[in-house]
Amino acid sequence: MAEPLRGRTLAASLTVNDLDTSLRWYRDVLGFEVDKKHERGGKLIAVSLRAGDVRILIGQDDGAKGANRAKGDGFSLMLETDQNVDDIARRIKEAGGTLDLEPTTMPWGPRMFRLHDPDGFKFTISSIPARADS
Repeated sequence: MAEPLRGRTLAASLTVNDLDTSLRWYRDVLGFEVDKKHERGGKLIAVSLRAGDVRILIGQDDGAKGANRAKGDGFSLMLETDQNVDDIARRIKEAGGTLDLEPTTMPWGPRMFRLHDPDGFKFTISSIPARADS
């Protein structure tokens, strides 16, 4: 039997309608840091972002698949953190962000909240669940 895949990290690449708007949201509202800006012919086409070990690349939609096509439908990203989830949610709201779900403790343990970016990509920010063996 083949050895199963054992991933260590996962990075997402998201196509956005307006790169500048999305960059401001990810950086100023959600709290990601800019890792690298990607240009082609002197024009900004994508930005690599990081938050701890989490990596997201946001790239400008070139319109080849239709202008303003739906983004984020049926797709959600979950980010786990050892930081205080309520503090993160409060900071996001103070920066102008809107939560889809206020911080809530789930029956299985973690505390979490939900929000979405300007293109509708959904995020769940969650505390790291306690391990059964700890």
